Amino acid sequence: MATKAAFRLSDAIANTGRPPIPQAYEWAESYKATATRPLLDMSQGVPGVPPPPSVLEALGRAAADPQNCGYLPNAGIIQLREAMASEMKVAYGADADITPQDIALTAGCNLAFAAVAMVLADRGEEIILPVPWYFNHEMTLTMLGIKPVLLHTYAKEKFLPSVERCAALITEKTKAIVLVSPNNPTGAIYPPSLIASFAKLARQRNIALVVDETYRDFITTHAPHRLFAKPPAPSSVTDDAFPTPDWNWRTTFIHLFSFSKSYCIPGHRLGLICASPDIIPSICTALDSLQICAPRAPQVALAPLVPTLRPFVRATAEAVAHRHTLFKEKLPPRWRIGSQGGYYAFVRHPFKGRHANEVCKRLAEEMGVLSLPAGFFGPKGDEEGTVMDEDRWVRFSVANVDDRKVELVCGRLAESEETFGWELD
Repeated sequence: MATKAAFRLSDAIANTGRPPIPQAYEWAESYKATATRPLLDMSQGVPGVPPPPSVLEALGRAAADPQNCGYLPNAGIIQLREAMASEMKVAYGADADITPQDIALTAGCNLAFAAVAMVLADRGEEIILPVPWYFNHEMTLTMLGIKPVLLHTYAKEKFLPSVERCAALITEKTKAIVLVSPNNPTGAIYPPSLIASFAKLARQRNIALVVDETYRDFITTHAPHRLFAKPPAPSSVTDDAFPTPDWNWRTTFIHLFSFSKSYCIPGHRLGLICASPDIIPSICTALDSLQICAPRAPQVALAPLVPTLRPFVRATAEAVAHRHTLFKEKLPPRWRIGSQGGYYAFVRHPFKGRHANEVCKRLAEEMGVLSLPAGFFGPKGDEEGTVMDEDRWVRFSVANVDDRKVELVCGRLAESEETFGWELD
């Protein structure tokens, strides 16, 4: 038994919820896996394939080079910032107005969010988060003493946030609106016009719009948005992808990105902030205290490779899209998808009066299917009280399983309808 500490911990950490994924893995420990019936993990959003050999080889060379053992500037090496500025013109359009001076590299996207939150808001001020939320965003704000203001999204609206409801939440203490698209946990892909509407609202109210686009490259049908572009001449503006006729993204917009998913290197902790050079020095002040610099080896390794990796990134995105289609086809009819995209499908379970926490626990312990309940992505509710529709949703990650495992999961979900003995819709 561990010796109890003789000192007290901070209220900030005491008020912060536990990381939920380890809780799910605790459930799975009770499952007796066999060779013919293994544990099927669709819980955590991790890549299902390794990076290509060229990346692995470059990482090895960079890590073995003594010159790469020292510090770097807070914002990262210019070569990777240049490469990513060019890559963003591929993702968002050739007319995207992005320069290396707009970019700072971070030790992962969670740290990027933490640095931006520290720069934008003081203790007691407010940042608006859509619910269901990405739990690390809420945890970070709580630890910093920043109040998360909840913008609820609903299945009947495909879990898309409402600009009108958001506007009603803004007060004199509001410093930013945060969006995640494609969303974690719901998978919802926000239309460019919706993102533009939020940018317009943020500009009107003189607050920041922060968009976490970790899953950007898994949108295969269109550019995620047009915020980085300059609108055409004001007299001819009719495109609802632009917030205002005189739009300049650097006044309002802060973009976050992760290398973990697109390049399949989550363990190497590399992320990116794209913001106005006017605030990059303030971001670097925060980064100097949090990380000094992002890991050097992956920066050096990726810088010359990024353009060559476009086919790999695209192929990975298409494989995930195929898995989404397969999951939708094989899912038992009573299990209803509310939204899907990026890595995730958000699914309503069929058990009447049962909280998703209870359902996911039994799925892990008895069926060997690991998933995450909606309760992990919002304020802690009363699991013993009346179960509402929003309590019945489950997040499945389609990225870290192959086609065969998707089919096996869906088979076990159908089996659970018989095994659990609960009333069904």
